[in-house]
Amino acid sequence: MARYLWMPIHREGWAFIGLFAVASALLWLAWAPLGWTGAALTLWCAYFFRDPDRVTPARPGLVISPADGVVCMVGHAVPPSELEMGSEPRMRVSVFMSVFDVHVNRIPVDGKVGRVAYKPGKFLNASLDKASEDNERLGARVVMADGREVACVQIAGLVARRIRCDLVEGQEVRAGNRYGLIRFGSRVDVYLPDGVAPLVACGQRAIAGETVLADCAGSEPMRSGEVR
Repeated sequence: MARYLWMPIHREGWAFIGLFAVASALLWLAWAPLGWTGAALTLWCAYFFRDPDRVTPARPGLVISPADGVVCMVGHAVPPSELEMGSEPRMRVSVFMSVFDVHVNRIPVDGKVGRVAYKPGKFLNASLDKASEDNERLGARVVMADGREVACVQIAGLVARRIRCDLVEGQEVRAGNRYGLIRFGSRVDVYLPDGVAPLVACGQRAIAGETVLADCAGSEPMRSGEVR
C-alpha cells in the first residue's frame, strides 16, 4: 500500500516544490482561500515530479518506451539531421506527455550512446507533427550490440521550457535506466531500426521503462488498434 501512497520525487523537483510551498504560505497570510489554492498547486507540483520505479522487460532486442503518455503518432519520418542517422525515413513512434503524466524519461534499449545533440526551436503544441521539426529538442542515438541504432528525441511543448538529458557520448546504457526529464508537458519520439515494426497503436497508453514499443528480434507485422 505504501508504494501507491508514496512515490519518490525526482531531485530536480524539490526546488519547485519549495517555491510553491513558500508561495502558498504567503497566499495563506494574505487570504485563506488563496492559501488553499496554493496548497493544491503545491501537491500537484509534487505529483508532477514523481519518479516511480518501473519493472523493465530485460530480453535483448526489445525497444522500451522512454516516456509515459499516449502514443500520438506511428509512421515513417526522417530522423533529425543532427543525430547523423541519414536522410532515409525510419519508423517513428511518438509518445505525448500531458502535465499529469510522469515526466522522467528512460533509455529505450541496451547499448552505447553514439550521439547527443541539442537544437533550439519553437514551443508549439507537442502533439502536432511539425513539432518534430520546429520545436526545441534534444536527441540521443543509442547503438545496440548488433550495430543497429535507436534514437529518442525529447521535444519541448507549449508549456515545457526545460529539457534535461544526463547522457554523454560513449556512455554505456541499459534499457529502462533514467536519463532525463522534460517540464512541463511535452513529447518523446523514438526512431526504430530499419525493418522493425512497432507493436503499439495510436491512442494506446505507454509506460516509460515498461511498455514494449518494438521487438528488433521479432517478425510480427505492424499492429493496428481500435477503441473498445
